[in-house]
Amino acid sequence: MEREKLIMRLKRSEGQLRGIQKMLEEERECMDIIVQLTAVRSSINRVMELVITKHLYTCLDNPLDDPKKQRKRIEKVIKYLVREHDK
Repeated sequence: MEREKLIMRLKRSEGQLRGIQKMLEEERECMDIIVQLTAVRSSINRVMELVITKHLYTCLDNPLDDPKKQRKRIEKVIKYLVREHDK
């Protein structure tokens, strides 16, 4: 997934967020708002997944010369993923 596609996904999420703001201003039903918030969260999570995947492939395809630094580089991403999963 290239940068432009990621940006388009984020712009779509941005539009959804504006729509949710409008729904709040119009005092729309809570469940309608929750459905839209869930959609935005899913969209953002997908972008995060794609960015993290790209980062891991970059780490593996272009390892650092220092194995300890390389390991820390990968462990940092894994710690983030585990922390997010535990929420």
